[in-house]
Amino acid sequence: MVRLATIDVGTNTTLLLVAEISGKGIRVLAERAEITRLGRGIGADGGLGRPGIERTLAVLAEYAAIAAAYGAAIHAIGTEALRRAPNAPAFLAPAARILGAPVEVIAGEREAALTFLAAARSFPDVAAGPAVVIDIGGGSTEIIVARAGRMEFRRSLPLGSVGLTERHIRSDPANPAEVAAVTDEIARQLDAVPFPTAPLTLIGTAGTVTSLAAMALGLASYDPQLVHGHRLTLAALDVQIARLAISKQAEREAMAGLDPKRADVILAGAHILRQIATAAHATEILVSDRGIRWGLLYEKAQG
Repeated sequence: MVRLATIDVGTNTTLLLVAEISGKGIRVLAERAEITRLGRGIGADGGLGRPGIERTLAVLAEYAAIAAAYGAAIHAIGTEALRRAPNAPAFLAPAARILGAPVEVIAGEREAALTFLAAARSFPDVAAGPAVVIDIGGGSTEIIVARAGRMEFRRSLPLGSVGLTERHIRSDPANPAEVAAVTDEIARQLDAVPFPTAPLTLIGTAGTVTSLAAMALGLASYDPQLVHGHRLTLAALDVQIARLAISKQAEREAMAGLDPKRADVILAGAHILRQIATAAHATEILVSDRGIRWGLLYEKAQG
């Protein structure tokens, strides 16, 4: 029996999973997700802002205490914001001291591989067929095209809900020209992805996808048991996009299923999801609540 804590330090959200691995399988001991916005403003000067660094370090201190209470070894990874920021060491050095372990800044292809591993273990029957797996984050989107359980294509695109919002949206609600700028950038990035033309399953993970599923379900409080495995139809997704498009910030913050801290960036994330679904010829999205922190857990458990 071994206890592991995996931490995903993302552009928008910092997540924790603590689990016990034994011959009986995996038992979840604790899960946390906090929107810390480490990458807020990174598009302006390329650097991490002091408020985002301090928020994220404070959450990491909480996570380290949780892991210690369970006697779990910590494994932490960082993604797009830490890949890009020239001042990443200003965060990484104190983070390592807090956690007692380094935060490994992983390449986009490895992030995609962990995303696929989590999806394949969550939905093995589905992942064994033709599938596209996506992880829409704050700073990047990972896309994996797989067949027969093997990755044929994997790429991390610089498309994220936070980045797109900061680059293009100034109005509240976003005006048509701003939305067009968002969708045009998404379309340009997706041109490089070889989506299959045959029927497939689209599996979506991370906060944008799970939030839209929770909104479609009308959840007063987030319930991973209801979200994980939910099939979000394109019709239901379009309903949420239409609501978001005409809503002001305060109205979005009050929407059931949506974390108020995600209300300013959810529209851009929803458009990423919609355009990927269209490009992949999917009629629905199979929603996964298990992102790269789960992929990292599976990897470390196997090792």
